[in-house]
Amino acid sequence: MSRMIKVWDVPTRLFHWTMVPVFAGLWFTAEQGGDWMEWHLRLGMLMLVLVLFRVLWGLCGSQTARFGNFLAGPARILAYLAGQLPVTAQPGHNPLGGWMVLALLLALLLQAGLGLFAADVNSYLYDGPLKVLIDGDLAEQITGWHKDWFDVLLLLAAVHVLAVAFYKVGRNTDLVRPMFSGMKALPGEVAPLRFASPWRALVLLLLVALLVFGGVPWLAASVAA
Repeated sequence: MSRMIKVWDVPTRLFHWTMVPVFAGLWFTAEQGGDWMEWHLRLGMLMLVLVLFRVLWGLCGSQTARFGNFLAGPARILAYLAGQLPVTAQPGHNPLGGWMVLALLLALLLQAGLGLFAADVNSYLYDGPLKVLIDGDLAEQITGWHKDWFDVLLLLAAVHVLAVAFYKVGRNTDLVRPMFSGMKALPGEVAPLRFASPWRALVLLLLVALLVFGGVPWLAASVAA
């Protein structure tokens, strides 16, 4: 018999669903170009804040949000694929989903990092904030990488969505609703899960936001001076 268990904390869920409109906004503003690039820069900085926060939350957040909890080795992955790993053994991300999370975070972090040094090759009005640290030719090359890497992000996002659809249709497992409510129906007994304080998440988020929105422009201004 299944019972509802709290699996996802509020910070993890907010990160997940906030990334959706931010990612869409980055795509839209890049496609429009022109003065929309000002918003592209702002959204890129916001994405960097969110991803850095999620990385830190993966180190010191709630149990199901921690990398050490859901990044499984080969033996555990094989046991999962063979149907020998009960869902109660890893109630959050399954072994395959855990590695997808890491791949998405690293890909997003690289994209945001490239954007910091990219050049607005059309008007040069909305260069990345750290473009002043490198020469123009390298900045334009990085811009090309930044554009190409977005295709990789789209591919990873598509795989993620298809995997969610597969679990819904093929395994009758809804992965979307628990990410809204935080609750998941699990069979049998589940060891008590540990959840970090939301205040810890808020402090981490504010520190990362201060670092990105304060530290990055300060570094750029210091070099320019």
